[in-house]
Amino acid sequence: MTKTKAKQRTVNSSDRAKDFKGSLKMLLKRLGAYKYTVIVAVIFAALAAVINVLGPRLLNQMMTMLFDEAGIVVSEVTKYGLIILAMYIVAAILGYFQGFLMSKISVGVSKRLRTEISVKINKLPLKYFDRNSYGDVLSRVTNDVDTVGSTLERTLSSLVTSTVTLIGIPIAMFTISWQLTLISLLQIPLALLVVILVVKFNQKYFIRQQKYLGDVNGYIEENFSAHNVVKAFNGEAKAQETFDGINGKLRNVSRKAQFFSGLMMPIVNFTSNIIYVLICLVGAYIAIKNNDVSFIATIITFMTYSKLFNQPLSQIGSISGTLQQTVAAAERVFEFLNEEEQPDESDKTLTIPEVKGKVEFRHVNFGYTPDKQIIYDFNFVAHPGEKIAIVGQTGAGKTTIVNLLMRFYEVTDGEILIDDVPIKDMNRSYVRSLFGMVLQDTWLFEGTIKENLRFGKPDATDEEIVEACKAANVDHFIRTEPKGYDMVLSEETNISAGQKQLLTIARAMVQNAPMLILDEATSSVDTRTEILIQTAMDRLTKGRTSFVIAHRLSTIKNSDKIIVMKDGNIVEVGNHEELLAKGGVYKDLYTSQFESGENF
Repeated sequence: MTKTKAKQRTVNSSDRAKDFKGSLKMLLKRLGAYKYTVIVAVIFAALAAVINVLGPRLLNQMMTMLFDEAGIVVSEVTKYGLIILAMYIVAAILGYFQGFLMSKISVGVSKRLRTEISVKINKLPLKYFDRNSYGDVLSRVTNDVDTVGSTLERTLSSLVTSTVTLIGIPIAMFTISWQLTLISLLQIPLALLVVILVVKFNQKYFIRQQKYLGDVNGYIEENFSAHNVVKAFNGEAKAQETFDGINGKLRNVSRKAQFFSGLMMPIVNFTSNIIYVLICLVGAYIAIKNNDVSFIATIITFMTYSKLFNQPLSQIGSISGTLQQTVAAAERVFEFLNEEEQPDESDKTLTIPEVKGKVEFRHVNFGYTPDKQIIYDFNFVAHPGEKIAIVGQTGAGKTTIVNLLMRFYEVTDGEILIDDVPIKDMNRSYVRSLFGMVLQDTWLFEGTIKENLRFGKPDATDEEIVEACKAANVDHFIRTEPKGYDMVLSEETNISAGQKQLLTIARAMVQNAPMLILDEATSSVDTRTEILIQTAMDRLTKGRTSFVIAHRLSTIKNSDKIIVMKDGNIVEVGNHEELLAKGGVYKDLYTSQFESGENF
């Protein structure tokens, strides 16, 4: 199974929002770009709420006419009825446009957050991905941003509508009956108390929910990318068991979050129903005591207002839960966006006018963490055009040297120079442009063969691509495909590992960089394909300073120099014959491979 580099954060660190107010403030800041649209949407929501509040007030006046002893004036009743109908039609139209505007805002905010994350990923150092799973990053880009976007439109509009309704209804009720108004207002402190208690207690569960969702995505991504390994080792049952454990944690914490969040609406509804009964009883008492039949219209109006009043109280309870989840998701997004970036090097414009290819390591020391040093006082000079092989047992530091050379990591002490210019004085993008890379993992992107080959050199001509493919021994294979160079490579494309590797060599040839890094490009192919790859690599390295990380020592016998590493130190340097004659570490490695059956 693919080794996951992530070091999962403990649950304790996710029990509570690290900065609830700060995350909410940053989210509102993103809304600032749409402030005029937000203002219009808020005005529409407020107007719709005001109309809904005034509707029962006019209805009360119309019903009062029905109880008028002087008789019913049909024209007046009809007029009020038409006015109320028109008001509700206008409220519906305002509600539609308000919802449309909020959808536009939420989509825009989601797009902006995804763009910021995409830009951020390209600015993060590799050490970030050493301690975080790709699945967790993917969860922040998809699930967390979707949560923010999908709930934002509902939360903001509902908050405005509820606020206007909560303010407007009591005012309207006071103009009708202050006694019944006081009874109706009893539910406000009860509802607010419930909301405050649930929000305070429930936030930690929403934080955990988003965290566990990232864990589930990370585990799924890991298993899907290594599905063939899982099947080869009959690990389906174990993988399912592990997934069930992670998924169970997500289920449990989600259930708790929804349980406590779901308590708010039933409690608010319960208190509202109690108030509803009290309004009927007290209203009936007032009507009987005052012998006022028309007060029945007031009771009906207050029953209507009571139901309307219940809606914003219930919405506030729902909004509080939604807001917790939204801020929890936003916090994970902003936490990612606030991660330490690689230093800006836009001011570094130093370049090498004519790259010759001399590479020098001077007293280089390095450790991925301060307490774990990997490279010790590494000194070496590669002269222009030389093919340098780096060999050694697993963990010797071979790949680390390449990572330092490409400035994926910065040296702890010492310096690396290209043509006597320290690479730290040059922009890291420029340094990387000096090297073509062929890696053990044959990463190809979804797109045509031609687009993949242009990845390192977007302006490459069709002629350059064809010549590179001929030199890489892959032109014949491409032309046998129905669409040739326009064949789309995807997960469903059925091409062999060797063909993929030849394409990556062709991609490096198209790039035509002055220096090369080759990381065991023949490790997973058959003997015939290995010969094709080796021939292509010989053409690729001709005249270029090349660094070859090798496990099959048969592939680097013709190297100008072979660096033998052990525990982060250079223990031997020489060509193949010289190192065999020394009878040291290299000979032991060579002999062990020969005895294990490797053909040289």
